[in-house]
Amino acid sequence: MKFIVSWSLPQATYQGSTERFLKTGGMPPAGVNLIGRWHGMSGKGFAVVETSDPKALYAWFAEWTEFLPIETTPCLEDADAGAVMAALKK
Repeated sequence: MKFIVSWSLPQATYQGSTERFLKTGGMPPAGVNLIGRWHGMSGKGFAVVETSDPKALYAWFAEWTEFLPIETTPCLEDADAGAVMAALKK
């Protein structure tokens, strides 16, 4: 399943989170495939990941919660969302 992971970077934790990101690359653990990650100039960013292991996804978040408020949302691609919408119209 795919997930949208979004975060914001508070000024108070900017230095610590930057140091960790530069040291580790911020990559997710085994079992979580990073499809892409984008960083906005506003201090907000998001990633799209794919996993069937919610514990691995949770472990990734747990590594960053001291620095970043993180939200995750399961998501569908257009074709799957369209199929659901079409089924509702029947």
